[in-house]
Order: sequence, then C-alpha cells, then structure tokens
Amino acid sequence: MSAEAAPRRPRPPIEGMRDTAVLINEFGEIGLDHLLVRTVEEGIVMLSSGCVCCTVRGDLVAALEDLLRALDNGRVEPFSRVIIETTGLADPIPVIHTLMAHPYLALRYRLDAVITVVDAVNGLATLETHPEALRQAAVADRIVITKTDLLDDDARREAHARLLTRLDQLAPGAVRLDAAKGEATPAAVLAAGLFDPVTKAPDVTRWLNEEALAGSDGTHIHDDGIRAFALTSDRAMGSASFDMFMDLLRGAHGPHLLRVKGVVKIAEFPDRPVVVHGAQHVFHPTTVLDSWPDGDARTRLVFILKDMDPAVIQALHDAFLGIARTDQPDQAALTDNPLAIPGMRF
Repeated sequence: MSAEAAPRRPRPPIEGMRDTAVLINEFGEIGLDHLLVRTVEEGIVMLSSGCVCCTVRGDLVAALEDLLRALDNGRVEPFSRVIIETTGLADPIPVIHTLMAHPYLALRYRLDAVITVVDAVNGLATLETHPEALRQAAVADRIVITKTDLLDDDARREAHARLLTRLDQLAPGAVRLDAAKGEATPAAVLAAGLFDPVTKAPDVTRWLNEEALAGSDGTHIHDDGIRAFALTSDRAMGSASFDMFMDLLRGAHGPHLLRVKGVVKIAEFPDRPVVVHGAQHVFHPTTVLDSWPDGDARTRLVFILKDMDPAVIQALHDAFLGIARTDQPDQAALTDNPLAIPGMRF
C-alpha cells in the first residue's frame, strides 16, 4: 500500500509587506519552507513575499546591526520598515529604549509604533496575572484581538466583554482590530505611526488619536496605577523653556513615563511643530515638521503614566508657559539652582 502526500500550495505574498524586514524569535516556531526564497546568512532569509526574515538570537541590538550590515552590503533587498516580534510576555519598554538610546541604531531606525496582540479567550486572565502584558497593552498604538471566532459560549463571551472594558480603561488611545473579521490587514496594522506608510506625510491626528481620551478631566484611570492622559494647549512655549520642561520631565519623572508622544508649539517658529516621542527617561531626538499637517496648531501630548498624577505634568507644563497657579512653583522656582551664579539656571 502506498500513499502520496498532497502538494502544499504556497501562500500568496502579503500585499503591503514587500519592503519589510521581520525579526522573529525562532524560525522553527513558524512554517517558512513554502515561503523561502534563499538564505542570506545564518539567521537571515529572504521570503517570496519580498520580506527579509531574521532571527533575534538573544540580542536585539546585534540582530538589528546584522540586518543593517546585510542591507549596506547588498545581501538583502532594500526595506523601509522592520517589524520586531517579541515573546508574549516581554516588557516593551526595554525594546523602546534600545531603539531610542543606542547611538548607532537611533541614527538608522525610528520607532514607528507598538502593536500588541491580545487573545480574546484568555486575554483578560493574562492581563490580570502578568504585569508585562499590562505594559504591552498600555503602550500600544494598535491592539489586534485574535480568536473572537472561538467565543462559542456565554462564559467566553462574558470574559470577552470584560476584556474590551479593560482595554478601554488601559489603552483608550489604541485602535483595536479584530483579526477574525479580517480587520488586521497590513495597511491597518502598519498605519499606526506619525508618518503615513503610503504618502509618507505626517498624520498627527491618527498618530495621537487623542479624541479617544476625551473625557471630563482628560484622563483614563484604572487600578493598576496606569493612566492615559492628553495635554493640549493653544499657547506656544519658548524653545529654552521647552528644553528645560523636557529635561525636568525626564529627570524627575522618567520612571513613571511609560510612553509620551505628541507635537509641541514653539514660540520662535509657531508654524512648525516639534515632534516628541519617548519612554521613561529616553526620547528620540526631537524633529521639526515643515508645517502643522492637520491644521490644528496646538500643542498635543499623549502620556501613558504609571503611578503618577497627571496634574503634576499639567502643573509643570503650565509653569514653563508662565501660567500662574496657586500653590504651584513657577519656572524660576523650578529651574533656579541655589549653587549656581545668581541669575544663571541649569
């Protein structure tokens, strides 16, 4: 008796992923044989979709440097984005730090967005038992929900409803996509950063999604001490005051800043917004856009805070704008150094 295996039909290339490099944990965890075009070197392969696939092999910095070396030497096709897969319970903050703080990587890469995948069946239990999962959801720009097609009984549907409520509290600014309904397309998932992947133009409104944080006090709070907070202002801040505001924010409150992103109006060039993007005490070097891309010429900053009252940031911001508040220090009180020469500030 003999048997013949049916030929395996290759999957079609994923549209919109041709100029993408993907860093994964292990090749063995996913089937790549039917997509493989050629092996570039140990740990780097080319796929039929046009993607570059690379294993992280324990050191993210080394993997990103290897990928750049292969690109610069012409061993892989040009790519315009890198997707980094982390383990299910990885803390995203160190990854963000790596991209923003490493002197070479920060020159060649820019953090675009954080995408978090949440299991509709087991996601609530994961959030309740793993603090890393909370951080993944809290700092996400997009949340992809999987397995909604398995909600086949009342208990699972109730848990899913509670999960959505939890995500509303934890990540009100993150756009949610249902994978089972086909919503998690490359276009929907990848269009999460400041720059539109098609037009390459900045889209501040989509990036910040601050309307999702609208509320009576501009904050969303839950019992894990994580808060989402949107700060807006029509007033422009002087460039020197802005530098001191950012220095003090990072130096005094860095451990509480899970994520900060937004645009700031500067008095010296009010028609050109400054882009701010960081986590804890590490921030991308600020960049200046040519103009306000959406016509809304206001300072708009979105904060994801851990164990910190948003009122502290609001008061700090107001102080550097010169807005007097009762029982709150002004800019001079915050920046005068008693050990410095009189009149000079740090």
